[in-house]
Amino acid sequence: MIRDFLKKRPVRQKAEEQEMEPEIPAGLWKKCNKCGAAIYTEDVIKGHYICPKCKGYFRVHARRRINSIVDEGSFKEWNADMPSSNPLRFPGYEKKLAEVKEKTNLNEAIVTGIGEIDGRKVVLGVMDARFFMGSMGYDVGEKVAAAVERAIEEKLPVILFTCSGGARMQEGIVSLMQMAKTSAALKRHSDAGLLSITVLTDPTTGGVTASFAMLGDIILSEPGALIGFAGPRVIEQTIHQKLPEGFQRAEFLLEHGFLDGIVRREEMKQTLSNLLMLHETNNVCQMPANETKSYKKSGEKIAAWDRVMISRMPERPTGLDYIEAVFTDFIELHGDRYFGDDGAIVGGIARFQGVPVTVIAQQKGKNTKDNIKRNFGMPSPEGYRKALRLMKQAEKFHRPIICFVDTPGAFCGLEAEERGQGEAIARNLYEMSALKVPVLSIFIGEGGSGGALAMAVADEVWMMENAIYSVLSPEGFASILWKDAKKAADAAKVMKITAADLKKLGIIDYIIREEEPATMETMEPICSDISEQIQRFLATYSQKEGEQLAAHRYERFRNM
Repeated sequence: MIRDFLKKRPVRQKAEEQEMEPEIPAGLWKKCNKCGAAIYTEDVIKGHYICPKCKGYFRVHARRRINSIVDEGSFKEWNADMPSSNPLRFPGYEKKLAEVKEKTNLNEAIVTGIGEIDGRKVVLGVMDARFFMGSMGYDVGEKVAAAVERAIEEKLPVILFTCSGGARMQEGIVSLMQMAKTSAALKRHSDAGLLSITVLTDPTTGGVTASFAMLGDIILSEPGALIGFAGPRVIEQTIHQKLPEGFQRAEFLLEHGFLDGIVRREEMKQTLSNLLMLHETNNVCQMPANETKSYKKSGEKIAAWDRVMISRMPERPTGLDYIEAVFTDFIELHGDRYFGDDGAIVGGIARFQGVPVTVIAQQKGKNTKDNIKRNFGMPSPEGYRKALRLMKQAEKFHRPIICFVDTPGAFCGLEAEERGQGEAIARNLYEMSALKVPVLSIFIGEGGSGGALAMAVADEVWMMENAIYSVLSPEGFASILWKDAKKAADAAKVMKITAADLKKLGIIDYIIREEEPATMETMEPICSDISEQIQRFLATYSQKEGEQLAAHRYERFRNM
């Protein structure tokens, strides 16, 4: 009876059963398997194996990819002679393995070893779809784990290029266990404070997606790559629905918060080199401490409401403008790894006078279209979760954190409540209070309520002269207390929301002078002041141990 029942059940098709795309055939002319155009072989090879007609990506053999990434002659392969295993004694498997080995000149679906990228040593693992569609069995899991363990011993970063259909069916439950093995190895690598980068290529599905592919400190992808746990054919046959165009492609994942970025193949080596540079362990803050400037009052008396209006001026420079002006080598990282990539918060890694730092900014738009993309600078839960992810990453790599605050407040729409806006803000306050790296927050425009505070639990908080920081907008304050939003100017006066007011109250530590209201034309002296003070801040706080920083931050807010 059980056998009859099983016979009636539909056979579940796995992601690794997807048909392999045709290899580039030998000969002078090729046919692109994406657009069907006839293309010249030499053009494809010189063009990083990208179709010159449709810009579609061909799959690249592991050793070709390695040669395109590492410095010439620097790669040394590990475990090239690892014997094959057949843990389930699957009939015909050993014969098939031998055939694939002979055809591909590979001993498994991944090549691992050590190489250099622009002179920086790195452990590499590159998967190859020609070998059982890049499926993960015992040998793949063993090679990944062994490479990561050796990286821990030698204190080296790891870069893994994934290309896989999922689990190796011929190895059954043993294949499944490789997901746990590789994940555990990367956890140890992370706990050792080392950098891991994964680069997802077409396709990355099944057990590889649900293990080491999605566990990098930084996750990149090639354009258009298929990425998912279950393959699209499996999903369609399971739910009996047609999937939307672009579903599970790299661009879809970037929009939904699961990738840090999409990198074109011709830019991959330079991008990886820049990331390795920003994570070098010899990057130490060695800046002479400067005396803190005292704030001099502006000669002109400006009313609180006027400062509110100036803080909201569309001409004011945004967070990205200050990042570009004050820092170098900025690489933006995307996504909260849960739901989406919120345009109202941008963040990434940069250098300040040679020192790697994490910079995060609440970002308003420059025009209507940009403001819609940025949600007018009002972050959603995924924005705060992205910011916190980058802060925790900074803590792991001992990078100071610099936040630029400029928001009317956290977004209060229905969808924000559904996704836990309050929890996201609370989690930031909770985690920021105990970060073991220096944290600086700079208010450059509006500082609206908890939406601003969620990026301002810092060792020092600064404000620009025409910035504001308040429990609620003056209009909202007047509506609640006086039932009349038209009294917003009176509210601004009594709320004590200007930089001068908050300096007296001990809420902020320093005021950045604006001789003229900040615009792109007047920001040079402002940026000079910011740079000088950041230098002083880093010189002071980078000398403190992590526990000292957390204790200092706790006492700062404990005494508020």
